[in-house]
Amino acid sequence: MKTTQILIAGFGGQGVLFAGKFLAYKGLVQNKQVSWLPSYGPEMRGGTANCSVILSDMPVGSPIITTPDVLVAMNLPSLQKFVDAVAPGGKIIIDSTLIDAKVERTDVEVFYIPATQMAKDAGFVTLANMILTGKVLKEITDVTYEGNKETLEAFIPAKKANLIEVNCQALQLGYDY
Repeated sequence: MKTTQILIAGFGGQGVLFAGKFLAYKGLVQNKQVSWLPSYGPEMRGGTANCSVILSDMPVGSPIITTPDVLVAMNLPSLQKFVDAVAPGGKIIIDSTLIDAKVERTDVEVFYIPATQMAKDAGFVTLANMILTGKVLKEITDVTYEGNKETLEAFIPAKKANLIEVNCQALQLGYDY
């Protein structure tokens, strides 16, 4: 039985909740037990935001994550706040465009991905979140990479269907990094 706890954290407006929602839907589509718990400050855009995603082969007892297996840090305050909570042997995925600090822990695997710069270079400046999510998909074994388009189609509203393809491209950039 496998359970992976993922914490995605950054500023409001960076797509933290969307990335978590995508991973939760991905788990649902692949018959996993899932939990998605958003958390954000009163300011929303520009304030702090994080979300917890649990992907499991068994029922999820609580959506609260205290020791994430995977941390996605999209800004320095989030990295500083959660770096010590990551389980030994866990993974930390960092947007190195916005975070120049290095993780000093030696008991975790750290990936520095210039996601914001990659998104800008690719022409979809708001999709650094999905680039980092693509790397998450590469590093976890709970869900397969295949079927991203179908997963996005399941929860992106029809009026925003034109964004599905660029989200798929962003996921691929992160997966290949």
